[in-house]
Amino acid sequence: MKSFQKTAISAVAVGLLTGLACASAFAEDAPAADAPEASPITANVTVTNNYIYRGLTQTDSKPAIQGGFDYAHESGLYVGNWNSSISWISDAYGTNGGTVGKGTAGKSVSAPLEMDFYAGFKKELIAEGFASDFGVLQYYYPTSGTPWNQITPNAANPNTTELYVAQNYTFGPVTGFVKFSYAVSTIFGTANSSGSYYPDFTVNYDTGVWGLALNGHVGYQYIAGSLPNGSTTWASGAAIPNGTTNSSLYSYTDWKLGVTKDFGGGLSGALAYTGTNAAAYKGAYGYTSPNGGNLGKAAGLVSLTKTF
Repeated sequence: MKSFQKTAISAVAVGLLTGLACASAFAEDAPAADAPEASPITANVTVTNNYIYRGLTQTDSKPAIQGGFDYAHESGLYVGNWNSSISWISDAYGTNGGTVGKGTAGKSVSAPLEMDFYAGFKKELIAEGFASDFGVLQYYYPTSGTPWNQITPNAANPNTTELYVAQNYTFGPVTGFVKFSYAVSTIFGTANSSGSYYPDFTVNYDTGVWGLALNGHVGYQYIAGSLPNGSTTWASGAAIPNGTTNSSLYSYTDWKLGVTKDFGGGLSGALAYTGTNAAAYKGAYGYTSPNGGNLGKAAGLVSLTKTF
C-alpha cells in the first residue's frame, strides 16, 4: 500500500526515508553544461523484516521484498508503481479455516502480491520547501479463487481506490507532510466501507550526524459504513445487530517512531517501532492474525533500501 508520498511515505519501511535528501556539489569554475541532469525516473528496492502499512502487518510479521519506480515531470505531474509481497488476503480467506473467519469450506482466495499505481501533481505552490501534492492511488491485488461475493457477507474485493491531498513542509532540518486520503471505493476488503478516510502526519529531523534522521508518524484510519445485514454472530455466538458500524469494529490510530541512516550512493537503512490501538477479535471481526494474534500489535522494523 503505497503512494507517491511514500516514495518521498509506509510503507511503511520506505516511508521512513522521506526526510533524507541528497545534495550534489560542483566546483565553482565548472561550467553548468558539465553538471549531470537529474533523471525524471527513479526506482527503489527494499527488503524488510515485516511489511507494516498504517500500523498493520501485511505479511503476518514475516519478511517482505518491495520495489517500484516513479516518473516525475518538471511540470509537477508524476506517475508511479510500487509492489510488495503480502500474505494477509490468503491468511484471512485461506483453505484451512481457523481464527480469522476464512469463509465456508471449499471457498478460498489467494493473493501473494500488492501492486500500487498512482498519479498526481506535486508543486511548490506556497513557497520553496512547501510542496503541495494532489493524486489518486489504486491498490490492486491480483487474486485467484472463489469470487468475493461468495465468501462471507462482510467480505469485499480488496482492490481500493483513494484520492489524496498532502502538504509537505521544510523548516531547516525539519521536514515532513500532512496528508488526507479518501477512499472512493470499499477499502481493503471491508464491505460497505466507501467514504473511509485516513489523515496522517509525518515529521523527520536531519540530525546532521552520520547521515542519521529521526522520524515520527501518527495517523487515524476511519472505516465508514455498517456491517451488511446477514453478518450473523460474534465469536461468542451472540447475534450481531443490524446496523453495527464498521467504525466501531475497525477504526483505529497508528503511530511510528524511527531513525534512518543514509549510507550514500542511494543506499539507506531504517529502524522503527510501530503500534496501534486496533482491536483483535478471535474468530470474528477485527484485525486478527491466523494464530489469533493482533495484526496491529507493536512491532519493530528493520529495512534496507536502494534507490536508483
